Amino acid sequence: MNRTGTHVIVVGNEKGGSGKSTTAFHLAIYLLYQGFRVASIDVDSRQQTFTNYVKNRRNWAQARDLQVPHTTHYHLPLTRSDSIKENQRLEFDLFRQAVIEVEGKADFLIVDTPGFDTHLTRLAHSLADTLITPLNDSVIDLDVMAHVDPVTGEPREMSHYARLVQRARTERLSIDGQTIDWVLVRNRISMLSSRNMRLVQSGLEKIAVRLGCRVAEGIAERVIFRSLFPTGMTVFDPLDEDLLGGLPSMSHISARQEYRQLCDALQLPISERAEARRAAMAAWSKSEAEPPRFEHMAGE
Repeated sequence: MNRTGTHVIVVGNEKGGSGKSTTAFHLAIYLLYQGFRVASIDVDSRQQTFTNYVKNRRNWAQARDLQVPHTTHYHLPLTRSDSIKENQRLEFDLFRQAVIEVEGKADFLIVDTPGFDTHLTRLAHSLADTLITPLNDSVIDLDVMAHVDPVTGEPREMSHYARLVQRARTERLSIDGQTIDWVLVRNRISMLSSRNMRLVQSGLEKIAVRLGCRVAEGIAERVIFRSLFPTGMTVFDPLDEDLLGGLPSMSHISARQEYRQLCDALQLPISERAEARRAAMAAWSKSEAEPPRFEHMAGE
C-alpha cells in the first residue's frame, strides 16, 4: 500500500484493558477540535469498542441535536466464512479499501487494533507513522513488552509484541525509508509511590532505550471515562451540561489536562499541517479560485 499525505496513528497492544480504544477515540476528537480532517478504522472486529464509541456519539448528538465533530469511521464486520484464509482475505480487502479512500483526504488516520496478533494487526503496524502503546502501570503489563528482572527491572527478553513492532519497523524502512515513532504510554498511573511503580517506571525506561522508543505519561484511573462512554462524549468536548448529560466534575477537568499533555508528548506534525493550511488559505485569498475544502470529514 503506497501512501502519501495522511499521517497514520496506530494504537496497539497485545493486552486488553490497557485503554487503547479510549486513547484512540480521545485523540481523534482532539484532532477534530484542532481543525483537522480525521478518519478512523476499527480493526478489532470482535470487541469493536472504538466503533461503539462512534455510534454512541452519533446517536447522542442526533437525539439532542448537538453540533459536535465526528470522524469518518470504518470498521470490519465479523466475518462469517468457515475458512480462516477467506476471512483474512476479506478483512484485508476491506482494510485496504478504507485506507485508499481516506488517503490524501484526511490529515490524520487513527487505527485501533485488537489485543491479539492477527494478519491485519501486523499490516496496520507497518503503516504507522506514530505508534501508541498504552500500558497499565503494573508489572503484569510491563511483561507485554519484555520479561524483566524482578529486582533490577532490567529487560531480559523482548516479548512477542515487541518483536512484532520491530519487524514492522524493519518492513516499513525497507518499503519507503521511513521509521515508526513508537511511544509507550503509561496509563492508570497511581498517585502513591510504591516499589511496584518505581520498578515499572525503571523497567519501561530501560525497555525504551533497548527498543528505540519513547515513554509518555498518560491517564490516571478515572471514573469519568466509564461515564462518558455511553454518550460517546470526551473530555475535549465543551464542559456543557447538555453535551455531558450532567454537570462536569473535577475528574473531567483533570482528565482533559492529562490528555492535552499526552497529545503534546506525542509530537504529532500538527504545526506543520496547520502552517500548510494557512499557506493554502493565503494563496486562495490572492486568487479568484474557489477556496480549498477544509471541512471536517463526517459520515461512516
